[in-house]
Amino acid sequence: MMRYAGWLAVLLALGYVVYDAVSLPGTGDLKGGFRELAFYRNENNTGPVVRVYAVAVKDPSEEEMRQYGDLMPHTKYGTTRVFFFRADGPLPSAVAGEEPYFDRSLEPHCIARYGRDAMGAVTFTSSYGSSR
Repeated sequence: MMRYAGWLAVLLALGYVVYDAVSLPGTGDLKGGFRELAFYRNENNTGPVVRVYAVAVKDPSEEEMRQYGDLMPHTKYGTTRVFFFRADGPLPSAVAGEEPYFDRSLEPHCIARYGRDAMGAVTFTSSYGSSR
C-alpha cells in the first residue's frame, strides 16, 4: 500500500510540474494583436546577448505593450529592446543590433519603446499614450 502511495505522490508532483509549465502566460495571451515583424540576436554566446524586436500592434495600450516587453526573453548582463509600431502603418522588415535599430524613416511611426538593460532595469517610453 505504501508503494502505491509513493507512486501516486510522484505522479501528482509530475502532473503539477507539467501543468505549471504549460500554463505560464505568454505574448499570445495579450489582447493587443501583437505580431513580431523582425528580430535580431547577436551571435556572441560568451558576452552580453543583445536582442532587438520590432512588433506590430493592432490595439495598442501602454499597459499591454509593457507586459509584452516583460514577457520577452532576457539574458543576465544582456539587453533586450522592443520597438512597437501600429499594425496599420509603415512597418520595418528588419532590425539591427545597434543604433539605428531600424530604418530612420520609420522613426515617426514607432509608438513605444521597451528596454531592459544589463542589470535588468526596465525603461518604457510611449508617444502613443494610454488607450482604454
